[in-house]
Amino acid sequence: MTQSRTVHIISHTHWDREWYLPYEKHHVLMIKLMDTLIDTLERDAHYRSFHLDGQTIILDDYLQIRPEKKEKLERFIRDGRIHIGPWYVLQDEFLTSSEANVRNLLIGHRDAKAYGVISKLGYFPDSFGNMGQAPQLLRQAGIEHAVFGRGVKPTGFNNEVSDVSAYESPYSEMWWEAPDGSKVLGILFANWYSNGNEIPAEPSAAAAYWTRKLADASKYASTPHLLFMNGCDHQPVQTNLTEAIRVAEEIFPEITFVHSNFDDYLKEVECSIPGDLSVIRGELRSQHTDGWSTLVNTASSRVYMKQKNQQCQTYLEKVAEPLAAMAYLHGQDYPHHLFNYAWKTLMQNHPHDSICGCSVDEVHAEMMTRFAKSRHVAESIAEGSLAAIAELADTSTFAEYDAEAVPFLVTNTTGWERTGVLSATLEVKRIYFRSGMEFQAMKQEVKQGSVDDFVLVDAEGQSIPFVMEDLGIQFGYDLPDDQFRQPYFARSIRVTFEASQVPALGYRAYGLVRQEAAGSKLLGESLMAGQYKMVNEFLAVQVEQDGTLTVTEKSSGAVYKELCKYEDTGDIGNEYMYRQAYGSTPLTTKGTPAIIRVLEDTLWRASIEIAHEISIPSSAEESLEMEQKELVWFTGRKSGRSCDHLVMRIQTRVSLERHGKGIDIESTFHNQAKDHRLRMLFPTGLDVATHFADSIFEVPERGNTPADEWRNPSNCHHQQAFVTVAGAGQGLTIANQGLNEYEIIQGHGTNTIAVTLLRAVGELGDWGYFPTPEAQCIGEHTVKLRIIPHTKDEGAEATSPLADAYDTITQAYQFQVPWMIQQTDLHQGNLPLSHSFAIWEGKSLAFSTMKVAEEMGDVVMRWYNLCSERQELTVAYPQSCNKAYRSDILERRNEQLSANASHLLQVLIRPAEIMTLRFARSSEEEGCL
Repeated sequence: MTQSRTVHIISHTHWDREWYLPYEKHHVLMIKLMDTLIDTLERDAHYRSFHLDGQTIILDDYLQIRPEKKEKLERFIRDGRIHIGPWYVLQDEFLTSSEANVRNLLIGHRDAKAYGVISKLGYFPDSFGNMGQAPQLLRQAGIEHAVFGRGVKPTGFNNEVSDVSAYESPYSEMWWEAPDGSKVLGILFANWYSNGNEIPAEPSAAAAYWTRKLADASKYASTPHLLFMNGCDHQPVQTNLTEAIRVAEEIFPEITFVHSNFDDYLKEVECSIPGDLSVIRGELRSQHTDGWSTLVNTASSRVYMKQKNQQCQTYLEKVAEPLAAMAYLHGQDYPHHLFNYAWKTLMQNHPHDSICGCSVDEVHAEMMTRFAKSRHVAESIAEGSLAAIAELADTSTFAEYDAEAVPFLVTNTTGWERTGVLSATLEVKRIYFRSGMEFQAMKQEVKQGSVDDFVLVDAEGQSIPFVMEDLGIQFGYDLPDDQFRQPYFARSIRVTFEASQVPALGYRAYGLVRQEAAGSKLLGESLMAGQYKMVNEFLAVQVEQDGTLTVTEKSSGAVYKELCKYEDTGDIGNEYMYRQAYGSTPLTTKGTPAIIRVLEDTLWRASIEIAHEISIPSSAEESLEMEQKELVWFTGRKSGRSCDHLVMRIQTRVSLERHGKGIDIESTFHNQAKDHRLRMLFPTGLDVATHFADSIFEVPERGNTPADEWRNPSNCHHQQAFVTVAGAGQGLTIANQGLNEYEIIQGHGTNTIAVTLLRAVGELGDWGYFPTPEAQCIGEHTVKLRIIPHTKDEGAEATSPLADAYDTITQAYQFQVPWMIQQTDLHQGNLPLSHSFAIWEGKSLAFSTMKVAEEMGDVVMRWYNLCSERQELTVAYPQSCNKAYRSDILERRNEQLSANASHLLQVLIRPAEIMTLRFARSSEEEGCL
């Protein structure tokens, strides 16, 4: 007997915090919606519940204007009539970092917990694709279900459901599995999250509505429980829903209509699902579609914002948090309140229509202010932590070389030992205004005196080659905790040198000392080995006449040609989607002579500048504006590129460090053209079918060739820190800072990596005409990349291309993180001049975070396994800690771990597993801060 059908109607609104209207205009509308919701819940006892879009920021935004409504809001949440969480915001998963995705879930849970109830549902209604590790993150948070609107195609052409093999799933219900094997039950909004919107209460209209809607939902459902989402983007509350449901029950008595919620709906579905549901593994990126609506090109809209986001989240999670944790291990307070504010401020920029750059100009102007606010807080935390750490180091040793030595710490906050060239700005003399000296005399005293007799030494007193720049007199001030501000003049210099083998999660101290007849500071061989050729022990880099690079990886002899070629194409798409201008072909710098000169030639680094002048069309044809205003869908546009041209000047700085295994690229250009895309091309010459790209807690392998259904000529992808093409024991990795879009261009076995540097468009796109002149990105831009060729060590056991590239991957991750410098004075301390605050080892493990848990004050450290085999993590207790626990992404204490005879923890990490450990400080009582 056929089981009777149940219609589950879930009321909601998908609240884009900002999008086609600026934030505050959406804010006003949201206040009206929430007022109406509370009034409806009070008035209509049969209006059972409302799903508040899976994000807790709505509560903050509402109560900011309506604090008097908090008691009612809390009551409805505790009564289960308003469902909140588990996220803080509905983020774009691919454009926010791994740790930002975790903070989003952590803060969402914490904020929801204050109301007593958390919706334990992985809610991704409109993410532009879904990260492959989402099931693992959700399961670690105690969440067993996920619902999503994009990323997987359940049916074939014309709702064909028979050919399962050609598509990801024949149903809207499926198992979604992470790379580590974690599974959640996934529900696709196959008819979108508005399939139950505005249900008619008038009988004839209701009959037509439900006849159509029931048929649509039944095509996808594997159970008799049909999901209808009663809402849409910024949808007001349907206040007559109770009457509309009563009418539906009268018209279709054989069907049960329920004003439901996700908890009840998923319980019923789990009891009815068939045993042969499809298992969808890893990333959900809409690969089995025509490729026109994957929205991946939001990764290159307003690139300047992606760069700011990379800087801000990196500074928070890879600089400020580990520094504060290091200081905390030695008695400093950990500023949870400041981190909470900085993360929340940053995450207000992480909703998909915000960080994706697909909103009106006013939205993105406000975002730049939020980026600055978050960064300023993070910098303040880092500065205080660095000062505290510097006080711990025993710098008195430098007094043996010079009683007035200037010591400073170089701090490495990454998870691996690090060597690299850096610059440090140091004061060699300071006089406070309070000194009583006459003002002009004070300035003169600061200015006078030579700085030519300084020598840079390391902790062992060994002289370090360096270059010094005299910065002259500088104004500064202190802000003491117990005094009025204290201004001063200082004599400052900038020293540039190579810091060698700085410990992971630690520091190495250096000192400026005066020595008579100090001698040459630049000794040794130049890295320049001919005209426009740089060579170190690992690489040879030749700059060709057209500005491209020929790079030789010396250990293998592998040669990569025509690297760093520029490509410019017209773009008649929008903030969501790239569409090459009609009838146009790409313009490149290949074969065009460049102006080349040597910029830097020191013992530790050589740099060459390459100047290009490219003639490109100034915009699209005038017909594009008409097509935009008339809402011609971008796939049907016929606009080409303008006949008017302008000159784009591009300056590229190519640098090779003495001990560097990569080549640093800094490209600066002033964009004056509209409607175009600029990319940098890196032909690999490797004939392989797949590549690897850094993503959220994984480096997934992706195919170079799209699925058969793909019709879009472009096949761009998301990346975080890098993309790698590898095979036959060698490979090429291109690391980036805030350049989230790439493509693998195929042809003649080259597999060229194309990284988008700029995409300039003039409209939002989507459902109407919203001009966005600032999305043309007129002005100066600077982008940074690193080229890292690699080869498998001779005699090494054959493994996967990804495992062979582990050293390269660590370099790519370190490329994201700035060095931190802290000047200090001569003083005694408890720590040596070279020190690591956390020591660990583990093959093919990526280090993710070091911070402090808000509850119980444990130090939290996290890793993830990059390979498909189990790996062993060996980690020492951080100083002042004596207990360790397995944890999860919600930072809960789970199983207590025991150290071995050497007082080290040894933990096996499954393939692709995200492993979090908590370390309790020795001075803490169990369960107390």
